[in-house]
Amino acid sequence: MPELAILYEHPAWFEPLFAALKRGGVDYVAIPVGDHAFDPAASPPPAPVIFNRVAMSSFLREPEHPLFYTMALLDHWRGQGATVLNGPEVMAVDTSKARQLSLLHRLRLATPRTRVVHRAADLAAAAEEIGYPLLVKANVGGSGAGIMRFDSAAELAAVVAAGDAPQSVDRVLLVQEAVPARGGVIWRLETLNARFLYAIEVAGAGQFDLCPADACGNERGPIPMRAFDPPAEIVVAAERVAEVIGMDVGGVEVMIDDRDGSAKFYDINALSNFVARPLDVLGWDPHDRLVDHLKTRISELRS
Repeated sequence: MPELAILYEHPAWFEPLFAALKRGGVDYVAIPVGDHAFDPAASPPPAPVIFNRVAMSSFLREPEHPLFYTMALLDHWRGQGATVLNGPEVMAVDTSKARQLSLLHRLRLATPRTRVVHRAADLAAAAEEIGYPLLVKANVGGSGAGIMRFDSAAELAAVVAAGDAPQSVDRVLLVQEAVPARGGVIWRLETLNARFLYAIEVAGAGQFDLCPADACGNERGPIPMRAFDPPAEIVVAAERVAEVIGMDVGGVEVMIDDRDGSAKFYDINALSNFVARPLDVLGWDPHDRLVDHLKTRISELRS
């Protein structure tokens, strides 16, 4: 049996990880979830350590997406004794922007004002509470999918009447104030084992397709970004978020509200695919540190 199993969906995103695992001498098996099935009364874990790399954006590539299947599968394997990294409880948060915002609020972190509904007919009333301009977001998102901006009630009413409002695979929608991001940038803080790994500043706030990973850049064109050192209190907050949800690896996104200078936390992303061109942007490859962490988790089971 291999030491590690990587459960993944996207056919290209994890080549850098697989290469780093080979460099590190890790005995692993890569398992594509697309054609996977399991027996709830059998189907033992394929390795003692399972690393979940199934993307939230998988619903964009497959109508019969594996998101909720993956949560059941990971829970099954963990129930049979496997150590699961970024397990079903982390996916439960990752697949729900509403749950993310509730968590951030409980941690006393500022978030954009938001209302959560489950019917398009309720968007207008929620929008009146928030005020314009605003965003309507799908609860289950990925790479900015399912987000629309509205500057007036008439715009929103027309879209709802036409049946063109955003849709979420779980039928939950968010109505959220459109925060003016200072400098037109967002910050993404990456964490590993609930500790700060690095931060990037990504240009293009107000756009909704800001995936900064290698494969995303190849598919959608380069996204302006730079490494930077965020304020200490933002680092502490990101680490706390990762610790509370048990996120082994993942990012926390924040923007600075240009109206008052406050930090607004708005997204938790457990699929940390790491920055494109890491040697150019960071000067080092975070995959190597991720592999070190995986090797540590494997060795802990041997002792």
